[in-house]
Formats: sequence, C-alpha cells, structure tokens
Amino acid sequence: MGRFDNYYVDLKSSKSNALELSYQLDNKFFADIEGEEFQKGTVEAHVSVKKNGDVFNFSFELAGVVTVPCDRCLDDLEIEVSTTNTLKIKLGESYADEGDIVVVPESDGGVNIAWYLYEFIALALPMKRVHAPGKCNNEMSGKLKKHSYGAEEEDNEQAQERDIDPRWEALKGLQLDEDN
Repeated sequence: MGRFDNYYVDLKSSKSNALELSYQLDNKFFADIEGEEFQKGTVEAHVSVKKNGDVFNFSFELAGVVTVPCDRCLDDLEIEVSTTNTLKIKLGESYADEGDIVVVPESDGGVNIAWYLYEFIALALPMKRVHAPGKCNNEMSGKLKKHSYGAEEEDNEQAQERDIDPRWEALKGLQLDEDN
C-alpha cells in the first residue's frame, strides 16, 4: 500500500453523482509529501465531489495550522490556514492540464488528490512569513542587524539621500498644480 492511497478518488466506478470526503492532514502527511514550503502541521480537509456531465467538480475546504520557518530568524512559526478551492477534472485519453480543467487518463479511472491538498495549503500562506514584532529569536535578530547594510534606519535614510542623482534635485522644488 502506497503512502497516499487514502487520497485516491475513484471517479470511473463511482455510483453516485456526489461524494463527501474528510481527511486529517498531520505531520506524517506533510513529511511524506516532501514539499519544500513546510513539513509540519495539522489541517482538516473536507472535499466534496459532484459530477456534472463528464466533469467532476472538486470543492476543497481546508482549515488548520502549519509550521513554516520565519523569514527573518528561521525559527518555527505557526500560521493558521483557512482556504476554499475548486478543481475540475475529467477523464480522457491521457493526462493534460487544459487551464481550468485537468484531464486524467480514463485507464487510471481516478485521481490522487494528495498533492492538490498540499498545493492549496501552500497557496494560502502569506508571502511574508515573520513573527510578530519582538517575537523573533533575539540572537538571530542581533546577527541580522549586525550584518545588514546600514545598522541604523537613520543611516539608511542618510545614505539614500546621499545617493540621489543630482539631476533629480531640481525636481524637488517643483510644485504640482492640483486643480488641473
């Protein structure tokens, strides 16, 4: 039995036009999938599948917490995840991604949704993943400040002013007429 056999949805031999599935995604799931974004978490997944003609409409509801490294200090950071996504799948000759519809080979008869679950969670994460102010690892934050360009913000502002191209200085004196 494979690691992700529980996530296989048999479309070909399904007798009903609607199917409800629930999964508890845990640390083992995330470690097994070997994704690069994160490898720890606890997420509940509810998946409903409805057949509409020859297209299967998948609706995903995911809610829980995943652990990612903080972008600033690299310590673990727990982020709440809550997302809903849809996916349309139909059976065909061979695998194809036709934009809004994924075609899976009819010979397979179904689709394994494990990777889709992982991807939908990854897409729900914010771009910037940092602890709240003052919560980062103090030792790492100190090293970061020590090695960052311009240790103080004031130094950075002064450096920026000094680096301004003198040809742009003349524009500082211009005022815009806001009535036009």
